[in-house]
Amino acid sequence: RGSPPMAGVRSFFLFAAIALLFAGRYGDATAAARGYIKYKDPKAAVEERVEDLLTRMTLPEKLGQMCQVDRFNFSYPNPSIGQEIFTKYMIGSVLSNPYDTGANIAKRVELANTMQKLSLSTRLGIPLLYAIDAVHGHNTFINATIFPHNIGLGATRDPELVKKIGAITALEVRATGIAQAFAPCVAVCRDPRWGRCYESYSEDPKLVNLMTESIMDGLQGNAPYVADFKTKLAGCAKHFVGDGGTIDGINENNTVVDNATLFNVHMPPFELAVKKGIASIMASYSSLNGVKMHANRAMLTDYLKDTLKFQGFVISDWLGIDKITTPPRANYTYSIEASINAGIDMVMVPWEYKEFLEKLTNLVNGGYIPMSRIDDAVRRVLRVKFSLGLFENPFAEGSSLAAEFGSEAHREVAREAVRKSMVLLKNGKTDNDKIVPLPKKVKKIVVAGAHANNMGWQCGGFTLTWQGFNGTGENISRNKAMNLPTGKTRGTTILEGIMKTVDATTEVVYVEEPNQNTAKLHADAAYTIVVVGEAPYAESQGDSTTLNMAAPGPDTISHTCASGMKCVVVLVTGRPLMIEAYIDFIDAVAVAWLPGTEGQGVADVLFGDHPFTGTLPRTWMKSVVQLPMNVGDSAYDPLFPFGFGITN
Repeated sequence: RGSPPMAGVRSFFLFAAIALLFAGRYGDATAAARGYIKYKDPKAAVEERVEDLLTRMTLPEKLGQMCQVDRFNFSYPNPSIGQEIFTKYMIGSVLSNPYDTGANIAKRVELANTMQKLSLSTRLGIPLLYAIDAVHGHNTFINATIFPHNIGLGATRDPELVKKIGAITALEVRATGIAQAFAPCVAVCRDPRWGRCYESYSEDPKLVNLMTESIMDGLQGNAPYVADFKTKLAGCAKHFVGDGGTIDGINENNTVVDNATLFNVHMPPFELAVKKGIASIMASYSSLNGVKMHANRAMLTDYLKDTLKFQGFVISDWLGIDKITTPPRANYTYSIEASINAGIDMVMVPWEYKEFLEKLTNLVNGGYIPMSRIDDAVRRVLRVKFSLGLFENPFAEGSSLAAEFGSEAHREVAREAVRKSMVLLKNGKTDNDKIVPLPKKVKKIVVAGAHANNMGWQCGGFTLTWQGFNGTGENISRNKAMNLPTGKTRGTTILEGIMKTVDATTEVVYVEEPNQNTAKLHADAAYTIVVVGEAPYAESQGDSTTLNMAAPGPDTISHTCASGMKCVVVLVTGRPLMIEAYIDFIDAVAVAWLPGTEGQGVADVLFGDHPFTGTLPRTWMKSVVQLPMNVGDSAYDPLFPFGFGITN
């Protein structure tokens, strides 16, 4: 039966009113008709895009964005099986671990784009965020430009130089298709016994702040999150907070501090990073006054997010939530609940992602983790992805940047950093017998010590592999099934730099390991350059209770300097070492820190082509029993004080 005429009119206006209501709420009727989707509109505000996408996401899609896995889950053993990471589990981020050595730019870009295509093929097409450690250059890639570690950069006190280093690092990482670097480390190392002290710019938070601001401008650009996604990347300030202040310098240990020390020493670099718009912040393995940082809601949420108004995402460290319990993974469900509720937004799983997602799903469905906490985490991840421009430019364009990867121009900046980081601690046994700068044209010189001609040792940890390498890089032990490359990484050793610098008529004799006959055999040498220090290490493997130089360093000094040879000792080290026992019979001492691939910079200052300008970024103790000892302490009696350095 037909409707009465007035009923038809009323129905029409009712329908029109509903249509107008929906149009006003979700966009104009024309836009709705053409299938307008706000989160795909690059002209829409970032926050509007984030909220629009968030409302469309299912719980599995949200939880996938909170999970970061190792890229080998996709590549090894079978990429066709690994596709489910993106297509089934909708993982939002992958990382290359510090053993994931790369050698071929085109292949790495292809890998990045293959994974990205799989991410974009999902229902909502949310792009993947690919991350890597790049702490002193693109340090896991063969032939990248490797800069001095942060302790050396702190010695330069040159913010413009550090900004250039950040920009070069970003460009070389982007050239390989990777969008995020787990850098900078903004820890304030208060005890050199800590195995990560070389990752810290200084014991002084003011100097750490100076370097943090500069490196961020280089990595991300002077804008929130990132200024130019083609050549810049998302940074990650680490490790929040207090990792440089643990008891006895033990890695991942407990930091016991009062509020004055926390907020005046350890917190300032993070506050600065937040103000500068850092994309992400990594939680520390360590504890703060007995509370594991990965489960510290007061710091991660109440202070970092609510007080400082940090807008990026908080990421866990590698297996970081597992270590909330002792032993690790003793109660993985609890670790997930505690970390997410504390404020961790993205978890570096990196392998057991199926278990992680299953347990996280159960915790949400059971009401143990509120949906508001999940939405907050995903909102932060999406905010960074939108701000980066990943939705508009998801694919890597490495070919356009490949020509600049490891270029001479980049290496010149690294060489400049090496010479500006060099600190001269002693020059002559008296003021009247200065030995530096060394003469280039003499009959004969001796270069002694294994560190003089070892690329791996002068680069230190986090180079090609997690713990660094010995030699050229061609002999790295590998899991052959994973098809990881080995090869000689490009650079100049300290010995090679010396040989290029001296006069062509000067005979250079290299003695890798001097013995009791060396001084007599080479009594006609004008002088000896002795290069000793530490073997590479990273994290807990570098913790030291003695801070002694690596063997045979002491014997090398004894068989040269202490045997009557005029000598300059160059220390290749990530921190101050015990040298007081040798100082009287050494003519000159210079600290090269961990200079990276451009060893020519060491020769630049030894031979006077450039002056020594570096000064100590941390206190050089007389004995380990004095530690921790930092500038400003009431009991301050160092061998060389903070800020010391002979300039010429």
